[in-house]
Amino acid sequence: MSEQAKTPLVEVRDLKEYFNINTGWFRTKPLKAVDGVSFSINRGETLGLVGESGCGKTTVGRTLLHLYKPTGGEIFYEGKPVKTKAQIQEFRKKATMVFQDPYSSLNPRMTVADIIGEPLDVHKLYSSRQERQDRILELMGYVGLNSEHAARYAHEFSGGQRQRIGIARALAVNPDFIVCDEPVSALDVSIQAQVINMFDELQEKLGLTYLFIAHDLLVVRHISDRIAVMYLGRMVELAPAGEIYDHPLHPYSQSLLSAVPVPDPKVARANKRIVLTGDIPSPLNAPSGCPFRTRCRYATDACAESMPEFKEVSKDHFVACHRVKEIN
Repeated sequence: MSEQAKTPLVEVRDLKEYFNINTGWFRTKPLKAVDGVSFSINRGETLGLVGESGCGKTTVGRTLLHLYKPTGGEIFYEGKPVKTKAQIQEFRKKATMVFQDPYSSLNPRMTVADIIGEPLDVHKLYSSRQERQDRILELMGYVGLNSEHAARYAHEFSGGQRQRIGIARALAVNPDFIVCDEPVSALDVSIQAQVINMFDELQEKLGLTYLFIAHDLLVVRHISDRIAVMYLGRMVELAPAGEIYDHPLHPYSQSLLSAVPVPDPKVARANKRIVLTGDIPSPLNAPSGCPFRTRCRYATDACAESMPEFKEVSKDHFVACHRVKEIN
C-alpha cells in the first residue's frame, strides 16, 4: 500500500470551538460548541456525522473548513497541517461546502451562471471567458441542470433545484473533499432521494470524499461508510455504518437508533423504543464528567467525576462510556 493511500485525506485532532457569550455586567462565559473532537476520513470515503439539534455537528463542519477560527486542536489535509493563511487558502481549493438551506445560501441578485462561476473567479481557474462559460455549463450538467437555467435567478427554482445549484457551486473548484451540512433536510422526501443518489453518483464519477452531516439516520445509513455520533459538543461513538446500526454500544446511540422507523410492522412492534428523559443540557452549563449522564439510565457517581475516554473497544469501533462493557 502506498504512503498516500495510508494517510487519511482529512484528519482532525482534538478540535475545539468555543464562543464567548455575554452573561451581563461585562462578563462572558465560553459556550463549548465543539469540545475535543477527533476523527479522520480516508480518500473516497463518506463519514456520516449525526446527533440531535444543537450538538455541534454544523460547527464541526464549518470549523474544519476554517469558516470559524478553531479555538484549539489541529486539522490536517493529506498529512499536512492547515493553519497559516496560505495553507487555508490552498486547502479551500480542495475542500468546499454544501450548505443546509438552499433558500438563504444563494445570492438572490446573481444569476445561476454567476453563482456557480463565483469560485472560479475567486481562485482564477480559467484563462478566458469562453473557458469559464464551458466550465459552468459542464458543472450544471453534472447536477442535472441545463444551459437554459444559466441566465435565471435562484428564486425562479424549486428547493431541490436550488440545492443542485449549491452542489454545482461546491464542485466548481474541482474539490477532493466536500462538507455536506444537512443538504437534504430542507427538501421534500421525494426530492431527498434524488439528491442523495446524485451525491453517490458524483462521488463515484469524481472520486469525492464527504463529511455528511445529518439528523436523519436512514439517510446517513444509505450514504455513509462510517458513522460518528455526537452529543453536546463531543463524539460519543464512531464505527462502520453497518456495525453502528446492528450493534450500537453507547446508550445515546442506542436511543437514537431505537427511534428509526422500520417499514416491517412485525419488526417495528418487536422493537423497544428507548425514550430519553429530560432535555439536552445547555453547552453553557454542561454537566461535569460524561455530558450524557443526566439523561442516561446507566449513569453512576463515577460518570459525574470524570470524562470517559474515547477509545477503541473492538476493531474500528470507538466509544466514550465508562460502563460500555457492563451494559453490552
